[in-house]
Amino acid sequence: MTETPNPNIVDTDSLTGEMHPIRRVVVALGSNLGERLAALQGAVDALADTPDFFVTGVSPVYETEPVDAPDGSGPYLNAVVLADTTLPAARLMERALAVEDAFDRERSDVRNAPRTLDVDLIVVGDRRSNEDFLRLPHPRAHERAFVLQPWHDLEPDAVFPDRGPIAELLSSADTSGVRKRDDISLEVN
Repeated sequence: MTETPNPNIVDTDSLTGEMHPIRRVVVALGSNLGERLAALQGAVDALADTPDFFVTGVSPVYETEPVDAPDGSGPYLNAVVLADTTLPAARLMERALAVEDAFDRERSDVRNAPRTLDVDLIVVGDRRSNEDFLRLPHPRAHERAFVLQPWHDLEPDAVFPDRGPIAELLSSADTSGVRKRDDISLEVN
């Protein structure tokens, strides 16, 4: 387990002298189309290659039944990535969208449609946002076992902002469609 960074500790940009707080980031990954594991590993690699984004943990992989998805949607592979960063939340969101696009994520008007890759910012430090482009903390993640279980594996004592300990949230979530896949894993290269 890694410690949540102290928001009072800052990283100084060596070129500009600008100071940026170091924030803990929780990112959820999911895929239910195409080469699901390859998409998740590609997302981990892309996030790890992001400047000023330091991956500190990658959860086990879970296979999960789709939630609130169209009929016929296949099962997801899900994982959570923990990181420390000095990047602003809006830049992180832009990066998440770029990673999805790199894996041919198609967006449609169909809610929770199948996807090659989903990269969701769950928590970015104590940042709050209710803009169309960026909602933080993620508005439904506290109810989703496919986010809570892998996050709990990495940080069992973590607290979801404004909602409480993830262990408590997980105990009240429906975990019936969530199965750990011990035969596959993600690596940080």
